[in-house]
Amino acid sequence: MATLISALERQARKPLLEDTASFWSSSELVEHFNNGIKDMWGAIIDLHQEHYMVVDEEHVTIAANGKQLIGVPQNTFRILLIEPRDTTSTGTTRDIVFVPRDYNSPEFISARSWSGQSASSPAWVYYAMSQAGAPVNAPTVHVAPTFSSAVNLRFVYIPTQPIVSAGSDNPIPGESDNALIAWCVAYARAKEREDRSPDPNWLAIYATEKQNLLVRMTPRQEQEEEVVSDMFEGLW
Repeated sequence: MATLISALERQARKPLLEDTASFWSSSELVEHFNNGIKDMWGAIIDLHQEHYMVVDEEHVTIAANGKQLIGVPQNTFRILLIEPRDTTSTGTTRDIVFVPRDYNSPEFISARSWSGQSASSPAWVYYAMSQAGAPVNAPTVHVAPTFSSAVNLRFVYIPTQPIVSAGSDNPIPGESDNALIAWCVAYARAKEREDRSPDPNWLAIYATEKQNLLVRMTPRQEQEEEVVSDMFEGLW
């Protein structure tokens, strides 16, 4: 079971020699925990083990003649996959394949000149993200070519990490409590240091705990495949 942030706060107060809030308020320490959580989240998503993967099968579509996706979740940070929502044998749009490309790539430039494609025919659709994206706003996802009818999509993505409160669970997997406590203590002690910088010893502890956590979080699956895929098998 995940540890409550309030429980991590109590543990962080022990090395701070302050069991009851006085010099450091609860909200102050929770803010430090949030910053540590964001740092850990950023490192974990770069493992590409999909700890935070979300599959949206309700909101994202391409409108008829649309050049951008509609309904992209506000918290989209990284796109992992776009495909037709109905990929069953009876799905009329199942043969549409979405391929990431730069907006200024030759393929994208060429596809922008095609319009009114039939959504029931096989097609490659190129897509590219733009704008700041989460947490500033939802990213814009450009697509080409356009279709003469709307297409409902399955949108698989990595969301940003929301702000947590004292009553929230620690959202970082892999037994991360010690790392977050070390982060909190390091940045809390900046308040009592003359140079107002994080405590270097506690930052070193955090770095060690973080590295150990990242090592043990990959791979997520260790069962070996019985069949080795051919180099170009996915292109057949």
